[in-house]
Amino acid sequence: MTNTTEDPWLQKAGILAEALPFMREHNGETVCVKYGGHAMDNQGMDGFARDIVLLKQVGINPIVVHGGGPQIGAMLERLKIKSEFIDGLRVTDAATVEIVEMVLCGSINKQIVSAINKAGGFAMGMSGKDGNLIKARKLRRSKKDPGSNIEKILDLGFVGEPDAINPHILDTFEKSDIIPVIAPIGVGPNGETYNINAGTAAGAVAAAAGAARLLMLTDVAGVLDKQKNLIDSLTLNEVRERIEDGTITDGMIPKVECCVDAVRQGVKGAVILDGRVPHACLLELFTEAGPGTLVKR
Repeated sequence: MTNTTEDPWLQKAGILAEALPFMREHNGETVCVKYGGHAMDNQGMDGFARDIVLLKQVGINPIVVHGGGPQIGAMLERLKIKSEFIDGLRVTDAATVEIVEMVLCGSINKQIVSAINKAGGFAMGMSGKDGNLIKARKLRRSKKDPGSNIEKILDLGFVGEPDAINPHILDTFEKSDIIPVIAPIGVGPNGETYNINAGTAAGAVAAAAGAARLLMLTDVAGVLDKQKNLIDSLTLNEVRERIEDGTITDGMIPKVECCVDAVRQGVKGAVILDGRVPHACLLELFTEAGPGTLVKR
């Protein structure tokens, strides 16, 4: 006789049954997903799109905010436009911001929209400029000169940060079957175009939408301890302690800071997880212990 416990169909049914309580728990909630960077490629995009459509179909309201740093870098290189980074932020002059807007709002945004629509969803692409969704201000940064100890103001050009999010647009999407796909381009008080870090934009959008979760899809498993083991969850105080003791360093610092800011603004929890893992969003929301690091109060 065949051992029915090994039947793959029964295994799939068991997985669905285990996911049901989590589907009920998250029903009616809004989940903001930051998607971009090295987690985004054409092969993985189709799987990501199917997962986003599934979230919508089980009663969750997904909002996708995407980046595209590697794609922007490749286009600037093709056009022989030099760019530099200061503290992980791309210095964006007038020529560069045009390319950034073209890549983010054009090719990348429409690729994601097309993938979601092909998977059976109803996606609509937009930037933060549309409907004044993301009103932005110029990002101010300063850096202390190690020699003179004098604080120096850095000019990053057209790099911005969210000043206000228009909740009316987000409310309209939540009450419909539309899945918004947002490029992190903001509009300044005089109509200026600002390039905004995708994680920062996603955190602000998540807070304005009253999201239960912010999922930060990256190219790392999450926050690791000093023995390189994944940390399942961190409180806001623990994040500060792990930065001070050197556990959280380098490029992970801005990622956790985006999560901390979102949680402080009312998001119930923000998760850093590896977007290259198949079904990362589903595993995080519909299993007992998700694959990433949860930042919570």
